[in-house]
Amino acid sequence: MKIVISLKQHVGAPCEAIVKAGDEVKKGQRVAIPQGLGANLHASVYGVVEKITKEAIVIIPYNEQSDAYIKINETDDKLEAIKEAGIVGAGGAGFPTHVKLNVNLDGGYVIANGAECEPVLGHNLKLMEEQPEVIVRGLKYIKEITNAFKGYIVIKEKHKKAVAALKKACSMEANIEVKFLPDIYPSGDERVIVRVVLGVELEPGKLPIEANAVVQNVETLKHIVNAIELRKPYITKDLTVAGRVKDAKKGRVFLDVPLGEPVGKYIELCGGYVKPYGEIVLGGPFTGGPGREDSPITKTLGGILVAMPFPQETRKVGILACECGAQEERLKTIAKAMGAEVVAEEKCKRMVEVNGRYRCDKPGVCPGQAEKVLKMKKKGIQVLLTGTCGD
Repeated sequence: MKIVISLKQHVGAPCEAIVKAGDEVKKGQRVAIPQGLGANLHASVYGVVEKITKEAIVIIPYNEQSDAYIKINETDDKLEAIKEAGIVGAGGAGFPTHVKLNVNLDGGYVIANGAECEPVLGHNLKLMEEQPEVIVRGLKYIKEITNAFKGYIVIKEKHKKAVAALKKACSMEANIEVKFLPDIYPSGDERVIVRVVLGVELEPGKLPIEANAVVQNVETLKHIVNAIELRKPYITKDLTVAGRVKDAKKGRVFLDVPLGEPVGKYIELCGGYVKPYGEIVLGGPFTGGPGREDSPITKTLGGILVAMPFPQETRKVGILACECGAQEERLKTIAKAMGAEVVAEEKCKRMVEVNGRYRCDKPGVCPGQAEKVLKMKKKGIQVLLTGTCGD
């Protein structure tokens, strides 16, 4: 098994390798640095660099691995520790956390996102159930860093065990409390969270900072705690395996998986495939994309889902895209795998163009799509393929 450290695991430009083929590397050693917006990358194992490509650093790991790791430089500056550790958002696009937290909220709000928004995924839930105090400590750290006054942990009320654990963990904390999100998709969207928790409706394209707030995924908070308290770089990831796998049909959680390992390893650890099976989806059911057994685990990967084979469909298909779910390219990929001909394309009526990108104008409040469907029917569609998150 080879370890593949992707050079682009975050928003921004790919990192530049600072090691070369033949170099011995140690777990936790910095192996790549950002070029502009980005975050440091570190080796997740002890081993030897086999090669460097434009996309990745490939490491052949030693048979014997120690739990010890190279620690980041000691510092009293918490934001600097986060930067050195290479932390990016673990639950989204991977925005560099040291950039996101480099703000003065001046009495504003920090929010821990525990929505576990995508169906099937369960690793954030397990973290909240088993290590709620870590989330509280992480929230306190970013509260201090950003000069915020109030902290919230947001979660769906139906997750009773996690709710009880979190409430107990923050019961003695001043200005930190648990808030409930609606049991909908996409309740984990930052704009939905700000709307529900703070009562502020953010326009499309606007960030929580407009409401004097910062939102961080709960796993990201764990990595922040690791960096500040243990001087540990971001070298492991929590994830869920589910779908057409023998021992994880309802989902199996793996915590602290080394970055760069192949996803196929975790399919095998769950007993292998249930036949018949289709594509491997990397991410959640709504926003994930196709992967392979040799696809590497990255800082933003949350799910390894094995799907059913696509139904074969020879009729004419129309696609209806949604910013909160599958968009055009993903829907076209699915249609192609189905053997279908796409004859019409539309976007959800809530999608508006902002700076060259289409965004939902009110995520979580989904309209009917009859007008869009009727428009496509006039173009001859016989089947609708949609990525919308509502009816």
